[in-house]
Amino acid sequence: MVRHPYDTDLTLDQWELLRPLLPKAKSGGRPRRVNLLAVVNAIFYLLRSGCPWRLIPHDFPAWQTVYTYFRQWEADGTWERLNRALREKLRIQAGRHRHPSAACVDSQSVKTAGAAQEKGFDGGKKVKGRKRTILVDTMGLLIGATVHSARRSDHQGMILLGLWFSAFWQSIQLIWTDQTFGGQAFTAWFQKTFGWTMEVVKRPEEQQGFEVLPRRWVVERTFAWFGHYRRLSKDYEYLPTTSEMMLYAAMVNLMLKRLA
Repeated sequence: MVRHPYDTDLTLDQWELLRPLLPKAKSGGRPRRVNLLAVVNAIFYLLRSGCPWRLIPHDFPAWQTVYTYFRQWEADGTWERLNRALREKLRIQAGRHRHPSAACVDSQSVKTAGAAQEKGFDGGKKVKGRKRTILVDTMGLLIGATVHSARRSDHQGMILLGLWFSAFWQSIQLIWTDQTFGGQAFTAWFQKTFGWTMEVVKRPEEQQGFEVLPRRWVVERTFAWFGHYRRLSKDYEYLPTTSEMMLYAAMVNLMLKRLA
């Protein structure tokens, strides 16, 4: 039976970019028989369509197989490595240094669906669920992401980013934030603790109505990109770490489209 391609399937050029970056089959034991391209296509189908794991179409590998590979790549750091490798390729293609020196941070509160660990109520945005705090470069490409209870403040989310990523991103010198991350005492403490200088992008006092703020629009656009992936419209994952991997996987898909 001929399999008709889905709009979410990778092209051959995109697959040739991704294939060398995926983990090799383990030595010994039964040889790998599953088609990794089909597994990746199934994951991207789920991301774009928003369907549950069990409703992945039958012309993909069994949903249990696809889920196992996704969780395995979550556990061994594959999704982060793919994100880093493709981001470096895309930055070099754009004539930039592969390591960013400036970044932008923001958070987004989303509702959870069903049972979930680490969830709470965001009193400011009136959302019960989780909060995504992301760090992006000046091209809007994902550097780091942390998903936590919506009850946590933006300052606490920023501290989590610093704890998890500051040791790996010493090339970053400046981070643009909005006023919710501000406060002289906090920015001074953050720079002393993690070595990142924070600059608050303030709205001009004479501004009336909506207007795009310099630097701030970059991270807002990244959230808009994520909005094209229906799996990210809510937080459907039980574990917050799995939610983070969904963000990385969506960015990998986006960068593959740009590179090929």
